[in-house]
Amino acid sequence: QVQLVESGGGLVQAGGSLRLSCQASGRAVTIYRVGWYRQAPGKEREFVADISWSGGSTNYKDSVEGRFTISRDNAKNTVYLQMNSLKPEDTAVYYCAAQRRPGVYDIWGQGTQVTVSS
Repeated sequence: QVQLVESGGGLVQAGGSLRLSCQASGRAVTIYRVGWYRQAPGKEREFVADISWSGGSTNYKDSVEGRFTISRDNAKNTVYLQMNSLKPEDTAVYYCAAQRRPGVYDIWGQGTQVTVSS
């Protein structure tokens, strides 16, 4: 079984930066893509960004493109989300997720809280 563990969340002022990490551990399996989702209080979980584990192609939610950067370190089994120019509306619990089958995020981490104060 593969486990995902997120870290790096916290409290930051608007305009600040945070870097989230998602480390995979456990049984070796084929992973197609790793993504970041977020869920704000009272709202549905939404896609933020994802990256191909092999080729590195990326996708971003429109509102974060240019501010957030997703990257991977295959040797460390870790995916990062660098978040710059943070806004209060970025406040949410951020989840890391992985695809063991193309197009299906079926492994999820426990989440890490990001709070951006105005």
